[in-house]
Amino acid sequence: MTGNIWNEIISKLPDPHFLQTYEWGQVKAKYGWVPYYAVWSADGKFTVSQTTDNWSLETGNFVAASLILKRTALRRFSIFYAPKGPLMDWTNEPLRERVLDDLQSFAKKQGAIFLKLDPDVVLGRGVPVSVDEVTENSGQAMRSDLMRRGWVESSDQIQFRNTVMVDLSASEEDILMRMKQKTRYNVRLAEKKGVAVRVGTVEDLPALYKMYAETSVRDGFVIRDEEYYMTVWKLFMQDAVNGQPSAVPLIAEVDNEPVAAIFLFMFAGRGYYVYGMSRDKHREKMPTYLLQWAAMKHAKAHGCLTYDLWGAPDVFDESDSMWGVYRFKEGLGGDVVRTLGAYDFAPSKFWYSMYSDVMPRVLDFMRSRGREKTKQVVGGA
Repeated sequence: MTGNIWNEIISKLPDPHFLQTYEWGQVKAKYGWVPYYAVWSADGKFTVSQTTDNWSLETGNFVAASLILKRTALRRFSIFYAPKGPLMDWTNEPLRERVLDDLQSFAKKQGAIFLKLDPDVVLGRGVPVSVDEVTENSGQAMRSDLMRRGWVESSDQIQFRNTVMVDLSASEEDILMRMKQKTRYNVRLAEKKGVAVRVGTVEDLPALYKMYAETSVRDGFVIRDEEYYMTVWKLFMQDAVNGQPSAVPLIAEVDNEPVAAIFLFMFAGRGYYVYGMSRDKHREKMPTYLLQWAAMKHAKAHGCLTYDLWGAPDVFDESDSMWGVYRFKEGLGGDVVRTLGAYDFAPSKFWYSMYSDVMPRVLDFMRSRGREKTKQVVGGA
């Protein structure tokens, strides 16, 4: 029941995100983080706790909330991170001031090197310097407010700053027609070439991890070990009951042989394309296009109004490493949404500078080790 209460609370707030769910806190708790659950009630009360066991089921009284993750750093200090939080009406200035005041006090009292947040505060829509670009003045004002308070743009952007969102509120026919002509053609080509998509089960997960490892080596990105993904996938692969978060693997097959797959996460009316994987075999049959169309239909059928394609470039030209992936996503008929990104509040500028100097080198070392381990998985597959 503990997780249900928290998820019910955040699902009623603006822009609820699956990275703020109880389940995500439990994932991170297995990997060195301590989850804290913070809520702000309409009567002015601020509560932060490591548990929600004794919380009331009266969840409608909260005006803001945030999952905050804590990790020990440099032995005697801590770092804090609110992934895609805090959740609130960011345009409500008195509420925003109150929440940020409380978060800054919390960070100071906890002896934090820094507190990082990256809420879905929209700065603009559409590709910059294009006819479709729209600037969100309220988002720009909120960014200025953070900087006035001493928050700094983080050099470590954990989540994607920008993304592509597909509107699922229209009919399936309209959603398909919003896609670019070539994308629509490839969806139909995959169907004609015998590609079939099925919903995966827990039994499929080991094979999907191997495919994911193969994809990471081929495309040059770093992934974690198998145990981490098993934890994430199994925790979220539950029935979407009473608005709880869920995940489902969708697997594209040719002659019953898996050739590509994606994980669709769903929470509070929004679907997310989080993990994608594919083999070189049968790529000419365009299975990844049919997978995305299947994900949109599945998300829509399960009450999602939007589909988040999870990531777009920081710079919208060929110099950005995500340009090729973005061109694929662009064809699916979504709109670019540009958000605030991660900002850090550092009570101690000295320790923040020390941490910012040391950690990139540590992470580079860990990533190089991770690449070698993944190559061993692929080699032994």
